Amino acid sequence: MTTSTAKLQEIYNQQGFLSALPVLNEAELSEARHAFSELEKELGVEYTKYSLHNVHLQYPWLSKPSWALTVILLDSRFICKYPTLKPDIQENEEGETKHDGSVGEDTLPYVAWHQDMRYWGIAGGPVLSVWLGLDDSLEENGALRVIPGSHHVGMLPHRQAIHPGNMLSVNQEIPEELVQADNAVLCPLSAGQMSIHDGLLVHASDANTSQRRRCGFVIRYVPTCAYPIQDPDRPRKFHATMLVSGTDKFNHFSSKATSALHSHLPRNI
Repeated sequence: MTTSTAKLQEIYNQQGFLSALPVLNEAELSEARHAFSELEKELGVEYTKYSLHNVHLQYPWLSKPSWALTVILLDSRFICKYPTLKPDIQENEEGETKHDGSVGEDTLPYVAWHQDMRYWGIAGGPVLSVWLGLDDSLEENGALRVIPGSHHVGMLPHRQAIHPGNMLSVNQEIPEELVQADNAVLCPLSAGQMSIHDGLLVHASDANTSQRRRCGFVIRYVPTCAYPIQDPDRPRKFHATMLVSGTDKFNHFSSKATSALHSHLPRNI
């Protein structure tokens, strides 16, 4: 049974997230995965792990309009957790399995508890974050975890992460004592599905301890009524905004990137 849009909106407002929403059909998923594999070949997996930032300006397959709303695509990034443990598994004297990897499990890449709005100097409207899975996203390969309803609390303090391996570019985290981790919910996805969450929702993801890649395309959207602010604590600039649907009556973001987009984008990847 399909959940109505009104019901989904109600759940989102209450919980601050939705998960396992179908987006790409089999053909579209195959196209996207092939296109991304070409980027991996061209740039290398060390780069595609976290450095593919705002590539929607280069590749039109990443910026197809998805909503019949007045929406601006604010920012995008691929985030990939590649397998870093060797497949060799040893058994110790107690019969427990032990991974024989070149990277210790305590230093594997992970994403610390945080709120996206901590980094976005935006006011006048919400920021909505999308994770669109190119791979299945499961507990063992580091699926998203969220604290339902935490977006109602407001902005929480962040600090420099204590444990190594944090994938966040500014290496920040919410102190453990402020996170209600016992209330965390896992958000598994099949490839081609997406999750969406509010910019104030507390969320994280554990390390990939499997032999399966977890790769997704992260997209941030804002309504056109939102606008950038000068906040020294949130200095992020927005050089890659583009209107993906509707009409922008406010013009709060520079139109340079948007106008350049249509004249310089290749028609195919």
